[in-house]
Amino acid sequence: MFGAIIGAGLVAIIIAPFMSRLLRFFPPVVTGTIIAIIGISLMRVGVGWALGGPAHLAQTVDVPQLVQMVDGAKETAAAAGTELTRLPGPIPMVDSPNYGALDTMAVAGFVLVVILLMVRYGRGFIANIAVLLGIVIGCIVAVVMGKMHFDMVAKADWFAIVTPFAFGMPTFDPVMVLTMTLVMIVVMIESVGMFLALSDITDKPISRTELAAGLRTDGLGTVIGGVFNTFPYTSFSQNVGLVGVTGVKSRWVCVAAGVIMIVLGMLPKMAALVESVPTFVLGGAGLVMFGMVAATGIRILTNVDFKTNRNNLYIVALSIGFGLVPLVAPRWTQHMAHSLHPLLESGILLTAISAVVLNMFFNGGRDDTAGAIEAAKAAEAH
Repeated sequence: MFGAIIGAGLVAIIIAPFMSRLLRFFPPVVTGTIIAIIGISLMRVGVGWALGGPAHLAQTVDVPQLVQMVDGAKETAAAAGTELTRLPGPIPMVDSPNYGALDTMAVAGFVLVVILLMVRYGRGFIANIAVLLGIVIGCIVAVVMGKMHFDMVAKADWFAIVTPFAFGMPTFDPVMVLTMTLVMIVVMIESVGMFLALSDITDKPISRTELAAGLRTDGLGTVIGGVFNTFPYTSFSQNVGLVGVTGVKSRWVCVAAGVIMIVLGMLPKMAALVESVPTFVLGGAGLVMFGMVAATGIRILTNVDFKTNRNNLYIVALSIGFGLVPLVAPRWTQHMAHSLHPLLESGILLTAISAVVLNMFFNGGRDDTAGAIEAAKAAEAH
């Protein structure tokens, strides 16, 4: 994984000048569809957090009943003078006591209600950090219920340095690097839209050279993430939203925030505290955050011309349909080459590829930089 991340980051640095020219292939109909499927895909994670895990954890194998079934089938086969080739029925399952527990779902629902109340009645800074405050209040409730513990916090050191390649030297599998590069290409296209939106908000014209420099920074951040045993670091649209909400346009503020984050990254107790947050507390917040991503995609699509250009309906319909395939049929690739699985098991990637191709087929490669900027501005909420 880290080899794929580092490799994709290096490729991103190299192709940055070319990617700065591809914005026209990502008009609002494409951008909105991709962001919508991102939110839809993430909702599965949020629901899993609230219920106690992924859907496959809802039941476990009833081992005593399975043993009894196997022994009975063996005796029957032996009496008939045949070999046992299959069980007489489905594998017996029993409901997991921790999945969908009413008390944990109640906490998730409470967190959701707290967030909604703060959004509805809060003002200014309080409303902006409603999700964070909801998680904090949910953690307090979890502590009172005895479902949140701080053993790991007590054991964690106060200070530690993150060392590169902590899990050993990475390996560079070409297929995995290509897969991560495709994801990086989508991220870089989104970043171009963000850079243009930021240029518009700050009234500072941005050149193609500066666009390429920003994309190289995304690639550099991805390489650094892989070296230091974590995921890619790329531009994110929340930062564009922060500039618009706060009115702060100074790069030095961003530098100071970065220094603060680096210092926090050297405090293992802080990491242990974050890790101790129960997933069901995150579930209530996840439903809000991930649902907002889907809603943002829908909001972008409301600005798309569906009335005079009915072809846009086909672009959205088919792209979302392709993106849902891995969600509704997780094993649809079981008869395909294993090397293709990383590409075909990502609904987001399938949506991105199909939306771009269908848009080129129906609408051609018309330059819509203004539309891409407006889409990036609308996406800043996610």
